[in-house]
Amino acid sequence: MMNGVEKTNGEDLATEEQLITPWTVSVASGYTLLRDPRHNKGLAFTENERDAHYLRGLLPPSLMTQELQEKKLMHNLRQYEVPLQRYMAMMDLQERNERLFYKLLIDNVEELLPVVYTPTVGEACQKYGSIFRRPQGLYISLKEKGKILEVLKNWPESNIQVIVVTDGERILGLGDLGCQGMGIPVGKLSLYTALGGLRPSACLPVTIDVGTNNEKLLNDEFYIGLRQRRATGQEYAELLEEFMTAVKKNYGEKVLVQFEDFANHNAFELLEKYSPTHLVFNDDIQGTASVVLAGLLAALKLVGGALADHRFLFLGAGEAGTGIAELIALEISKQTKAPLEETRKKIWLVDSKGLIVSSRRESLQHFKKPWAHDHEPVKGLLDAVKAIKPTVLIGSSGVGKTFTKEVVEAMASINEKPLILALSNPTSQSECTAEEAYTWSKGRAIFASGSPFDPVEYNRKVFVPGQANNAYIFPGFGLGLIMSGAIRVHDDMLLAASEALAAQVKQENFDKGLIYPPFSNIRNISANIAAKVAAKAYELGLASRLPRPKDLVKYAESCMYSPIYRSYR
Repeated sequence: MMNGVEKTNGEDLATEEQLITPWTVSVASGYTLLRDPRHNKGLAFTENERDAHYLRGLLPPSLMTQELQEKKLMHNLRQYEVPLQRYMAMMDLQERNERLFYKLLIDNVEELLPVVYTPTVGEACQKYGSIFRRPQGLYISLKEKGKILEVLKNWPESNIQVIVVTDGERILGLGDLGCQGMGIPVGKLSLYTALGGLRPSACLPVTIDVGTNNEKLLNDEFYIGLRQRRATGQEYAELLEEFMTAVKKNYGEKVLVQFEDFANHNAFELLEKYSPTHLVFNDDIQGTASVVLAGLLAALKLVGGALADHRFLFLGAGEAGTGIAELIALEISKQTKAPLEETRKKIWLVDSKGLIVSSRRESLQHFKKPWAHDHEPVKGLLDAVKAIKPTVLIGSSGVGKTFTKEVVEAMASINEKPLILALSNPTSQSECTAEEAYTWSKGRAIFASGSPFDPVEYNRKVFVPGQANNAYIFPGFGLGLIMSGAIRVHDDMLLAASEALAAQVKQENFDKGLIYPPFSNIRNISANIAAKVAAKAYELGLASRLPRPKDLVKYAESCMYSPIYRSYR
């Protein structure tokens, strides 16, 4: 063990200056070295390395620094008009030269995050069959039932610390993309490395393929997954049970399993079922909730009052909506010492049938029941805004254009500074655009969204919309769990992560109307979040890495992967 993050080979133990041997099965040299993404440096191999590793003649004579390679690649990427081409170019780079890929992503995070993650990753998943070149990650389908442990052993790395797994049933706001959902775990894990500093070799993307109900895919001759309708019920539960058992058996108690883009019913059930026995985290329920709560805590500096003084109205009562609502209620309860049943009453949810009220309780899904409060039935969102008079409006419906002019104007007539969060992804599914929110509220709204929007000029003032992106939370959250050797996730850790993120918003960010810090500083933000999460794990007695490091922020930074090239002897 070193730095609480298990190290497997000399390369991970070496400092950036030390010489290392590029082992694969034997020492990689010549042609194989150029084709090994973990060790390949392209034209950055030195004269000595070219001699020692039989590279003479296999490369043009020019020598380049990593900085010059980065400059060239960024220039090339910017030539592409179509975001999907940039995505494909980045994926090619990841398969060719891992360190250069991460160097690009870390140094140009604000520009490249929308390429490797939402919104472009959504389009990539939709077209995954036709842009599919080389398998990334591990595909576990119904064909592998009874053999999942063997399949895990086929993966070349044995020291896995984070698994991101999807079954592709609800990819972003795009629906069932079956096996093509693999783009999501691959993208998420590249952010774990770039933003949270986990080693790429410690990350495992998994897609569980139980079929798809997407007719278009079933009839597509290029579809890469199982051609059958989705397995459900016992067959589904047994496959997941076998997977979760195999993961724990193969990688131990402390491997983090992050559930990603499962459909509502399965997401809640899996989280509930495995939270007591595994280190599990659902980014759609818990990650989204934590990042939104952070935005709300920061926004209090702009709108005034405590969290308990506000009234919240949600459009959308699925994983994200109920997850955010529950975390807000927990935070108010923590601040005011009021019971959770009381604090939930400040939060109202609207689903496809209207306001969730107690007269509907019988017909509601179990995860909506805590939000059914006493009120006469209300049909649409506009009427709900007028009836509830919320100070905060949150969209997590997955349906675009639902925050209409009338809705935003109603919010602005009730509040001096209405807080409007349009969280649905990708951009096409956003409840409203930044421009609409600022224009319809006459520049008074405080706005953030799930997908990125450009700054908006209104009345000669420039407004910069914040992005409530889960990438603020999950990389630091995961790092905090791993560096403390946490064995379970507790809600208090999510609250700690939210408070840590809110504390990173500086006065100059507030002056622009921002309720999130800029992404350019994300590694430092992740280290601060990791430190707070780890501190909470130690406090709750859930950390297994002892003794506790003295300075957790410094310790988090020391654990982070560096993409700088190493020198080979």
